Amino acid sequence: DKTEYIYQMTHSASSYVFLSRPRRFGKSLLTSTLHSYFSGRKDLFQGLAMERLEKEWIEYPVLHFDMSMAKHVDKERLERLLDFMLSDYERTFGLDPTVGDANLRLTRLIKCAYEKTGKKVVVLIDEYDAPLLDVVHEKENLGVLRNIMRNFYSPLKACDPYLKYVFLTGITKFSQLSIFSELNNIKNISMDEPYAA
Repeated sequence: DKTEYIYQMTHSASSYVFLSRPRRFGKSLLTSTLHSYFSGRKDLFQGLAMERLEKEWIEYPVLHFDMSMAKHVDKERLERLLDFMLSDYERTFGLDPTVGDANLRLTRLIKCAYEKTGKKVVVLIDEYDAPLLDVVHEKENLGVLRNIMRNFYSPLKACDPYLKYVFLTGITKFSQLSIFSELNNIKNISMDEPYAA
């Protein structure tokens, strides 16, 4: 039962959290558990520490992007995948799926989810670095994909007033992606003793 860690993570001083772990270390399971928690799914936590710790069980709008689907992609396939993920959420919140820059669509989506629900939005990004890991030694392709991902993540800082919690997992911390410099309030718990388990 790791739900006590989740409670600590979601009730700490920082509402922007990054966790790096190697492959097969349960990052996706953790992200899915966070999704269930922020969706107010108390029924899924029966008998676990979270059931005892959480008193409110508020349902927040959750945008969960699984970037592990973007392995071995080129520019066109990455843009299609982002379009697919955004379109799905746009329909959920009553927006017409539109062609356009992923960052502008994400901004509009976050604001719309906030306005429609009256609650701040939770953004979960699993394996944020997956599109880049396979091309890390391909200078040209890496630069192109890095720019697409940098653009996609850029609204997170500007949308701060509408965000409840932002959680990213990955294998490594890409300093050149600028997500970590733009989100200067992101807490990296990868090496923090309280989250070692």
